[in-house]
Amino acid sequence: MVAELIAGKNKVHPVKPESIAGCTYCHPQVASVGYTEAKAKELGYKVKVGRFPFIGNGKAIALGEPEGMVKTVFDEKTGELLGAHMVGAEVTELIQGYVVGRQLETTEEDLMETVFPHPTLSEMMHESVLDAYDRVIHI
Repeated sequence: MVAELIAGKNKVHPVKPESIAGCTYCHPQVASVGYTEAKAKELGYKVKVGRFPFIGNGKAIALGEPEGMVKTVFDEKTGELLGAHMVGAEVTELIQGYVVGRQLETTEEDLMETVFPHPTLSEMMHESVLDAYDRVIHI
């Protein structure tokens, strides 16, 4: 957005701070986007939360990276994806899927109906969404 302003563009795209990923490049990696469960509640949302551990994912086990967690936070009323938080291998890459979801105002239904490739770490993102709605498969 700033680059567009500096370049003198007439139409500048808006930036939503809560849709920018935060990534920490450490071991294990940490990544998040949107609101935490606590912040969403503080803002008045009634939330549905899903969690999925890396140990439940075949690709994570095959990579020798079974430690970690994916957590998703949704607005119970609308199904809007409010936030996602991850700790584990390659989560600084995976978070982009949720960033796109936040930008496009994705709902839980959109994510539950998406086919994720198998075997991949990204399947944990799907499982976390399914868990928020009591539909998790691999636990």
